[in-house]
Amino acid sequence: MISDKFRRELRSQAKLWEAEGIIDASLYQQLADRYQFNTLETASRNRFLSILIGLGSILLAIGIITFVAANWQVWPREARVTLLLSLFIIVNVAGFYLWRIPPSRSNGSNQNILPATKGRSKLLGEGLLLLGSLILGANMALMAQIFHIGGSSYGLFLVWGIGVLGMAASLRLTSLGVLSALLVGLGYWLAVLDSSTKVEFDWLQILVRQMPIAASILFVPLAYWCRSRVIFTLGAILITFSLQVAIVQGFNTGLGAAIFCALPPALLWGYDDIIWPKVHGRMFQPIARSLALLYLAGLFYILSFHGWWQNLPAPSQVPLDWNLLTNVAVLGGLGVFEWLHLGRLELRRSKQKGVDLTTGAIGVSIVISALIPFCHLSFSPLPQLATFLFNILLFLLAVGLIREGLALGNRQTFWGGMVLITFQIISRLFEYNTELLLKSFVFVLCGIGVIAAGLWFEYHFAQIKDE
Repeated sequence: MISDKFRRELRSQAKLWEAEGIIDASLYQQLADRYQFNTLETASRNRFLSILIGLGSILLAIGIITFVAANWQVWPREARVTLLLSLFIIVNVAGFYLWRIPPSRSNGSNQNILPATKGRSKLLGEGLLLLGSLILGANMALMAQIFHIGGSSYGLFLVWGIGVLGMAASLRLTSLGVLSALLVGLGYWLAVLDSSTKVEFDWLQILVRQMPIAASILFVPLAYWCRSRVIFTLGAILITFSLQVAIVQGFNTGLGAAIFCALPPALLWGYDDIIWPKVHGRMFQPIARSLALLYLAGLFYILSFHGWWQNLPAPSQVPLDWNLLTNVAVLGGLGVFEWLHLGRLELRRSKQKGVDLTTGAIGVSIVISALIPFCHLSFSPLPQLATFLFNILLFLLAVGLIREGLALGNRQTFWGGMVLITFQIISRLFEYNTELLLKSFVFVLCGIGVIAAGLWFEYHFAQIKDE
């Protein structure tokens, strides 16, 4: 999908080329038709309207719920049920009708190059559908109160999220998909915090305990149907978090710690869109790899503190929970398949373009991060060696990010590495007893280094653009 930023820059450059005589008016018109220059202002205005309509839908839902709550005890049960169902049906039917109205398209022979700009009626319909999904949750809570159906808060959010997921999948709306991921994630988080309470329904208990597999099935296909990077990101975060919970609750051993450290980043880094049938582009692979780098950065930073290894509790003999370990087996098998697929691609690429060291370095880092806690908990405590090795891993990751940022001219990657290495230096400075004069010297040195690195990167980046 071509971004509006690229189209806006291309329009500016095309006008400049036409004024300088590099292209004529007919070629400029062909570019304008192909990239739909005339829809840029409309697209910006419609995005602003989308935000306003979404915010208005939320406020309207809160207002309706407040009005109903103010008169709730006065109305009879039949009137309350009729009101709730009528409101839900009317809002969704109106939203679906407006959403189906085809948007206006600009004239041109290349209409299929860019997605059509949403019309105002379509935006209003999407806002009403979002309002309808919010009313769905209110209806579920109020219906349970009317008929005296007990239940937990996380059960409500999980069922509500699944209901919104059905709406999002049938209509393929990104806004509903995002809301569904947030609701299911919130429900799972509440279930983890309230794990001592018995779940009311067997299928809810299965959903909570098998959340990594369930989230993979629910949100990864939805992200492709909606072509939404936000849904994929939220789904990946939910899968990773629920997988960590399953590993911690499944078994508390050295092997469990190794899997905890290695499996989530291995899954994320090895992810490739083309492993799925009928998927040809790599829309979500950069997102998965960015999340893998964030996970490794956080893991290396936390485990680089010496006190963490001294206070690490010894593994207790807890019986294995095979229901939870099903998640580890399924996603672990998927991770092995991903890396075998990645190895075949890297082998084929190395014959044409040479060896790519990035994936190999990430793989070695993941293996080392798994072996260190495994040896520490299973054989002999290694607090000094473990601290030293994780500091080395954190330093190498920061240097690798800086290198990739320089090679690709990517500011985010470069400054991510700079932030990591700065945090590492400052953390080691405060972790150990050092003189105040040394601390001030290190802060000054870090400030000078950051400024110098930024100026040098911008100079290097300008040279790359000129080439």
